[in-house]
This record gives sequence, C-alpha cells and structure tokens, in this order.
Amino acid sequence: MRAFTDRKRQEHRQAGQTAAFFLACGVDLAEALASTGEQRMRFAARLERLIERERLRGARRHWSYDLNRHIALKQSLDRLRAPEEPAQASTNEKAASMKPPFRNL
Repeated sequence: MRAFTDRKRQEHRQAGQTAAFFLACGVDLAEALASTGEQRMRFAARLERLIERERLRGARRHWSYDLNRHIALKQSLDRLRAPEEPAQASTNEKAASMKPPFRNL
C-alpha cells in the first residue's frame, strides 16, 4: 500500500513539473529530459532564467507569483541536471524486489 501511495505522489509531482515546464518554456519536459549535450544545457539555462524571474516576482510580492510554479520549475531543473534516469526495466525490477516474499498461512 505504501509503494502505491509513494508512486502516486511521484506521478503527481511529475505532472506538476511537466505542466509548469511546458507553460513556462513551451517544450515538453520529456523532450527536454531526452535531449543531450548543448541542447540540454540550453534548456537548463532557460530554466535558470525563469526561476530567477519567478524568484524576483516573489520578492516583490507581485500578484502573479506562484509558489507552486516556482517549486515545480526548480524540481524540473533538478531533474534536468541529474544524471540520466535509469531505464524503465530497472525501475520495474526494483519494485519487484521490494515486494515481500509470499507466505503460506
């Protein structure tokens, strides 16, 4: 049950990051994560500028400042800067290894 709720929370965070990234940059987050090299660095630089603008908006108490957008952009930047994500198969293997052993009662 706990694995289910953790997975749902992670999916919820990823959806927020994807939406904030697309609204701010006009690019799908999955596309940005799939990019490499120079293009990935350009996405990261663009996100840094957007986060700085959002921070300044918050510091000035502007009416359009959104803390959730700020957090989602920062999380997107962290994901973009992180090393390559593991393949889906290895994620499934981790989930399978976390299951408790079957017990006959």
